[in-house]
Amino acid sequence: MPELPDRPHLARFRALAELLDARFRVPGTPIRFGWDALLGLLPGVGDVAGGVAGAYGLYAGYALGAPAPVLLRMTLNLGIDLLIGTIPLLGDLFDVGWRGNLRNVALLERWLAEPGRTARRSTGLIVTLLLVVLAMVAGVVVLLGWVVRGLLARV
Repeated sequence: MPELPDRPHLARFRALAELLDARFRVPGTPIRFGWDALLGLLPGVGDVAGGVAGAYGLYAGYALGAPAPVLLRMTLNLGIDLLIGTIPLLGDLFDVGWRGNLRNVALLERWLAEPGRTARRSTGLIVTLLLVVLAMVAGVVVLLGWVVRGLLARV
């Protein structure tokens, strides 16, 4: 694979992701965690700080020329990390297992190795998630319609 001029962004993001997601190890176990989980213990501020630091990965992907589906999938990984991370204590445990930044590093590396396949898989995931969300919204609308119809029938 030819050397890309923006490859230093990937190296910096990889180092940042290691700090955020896997800097420390629980003694006697293979469990690793990073500053993201520790910062998350600070209500509100910690999760935002971890999210802002993780957003560098989006910049790195953009600088490398990653296509929109890959960048959207990276945003999804970061958003899940940020959203669930806001739940006190449970979110911090989730951060230890989810490792959104390391997921994004791996996604960029897969895209660099297999650009077409990774972009197609990212597109498929995003389209699937959108269809699931649309189906859920449609289900709620139908359920509300049934409830309103039932209430109106009783009036």
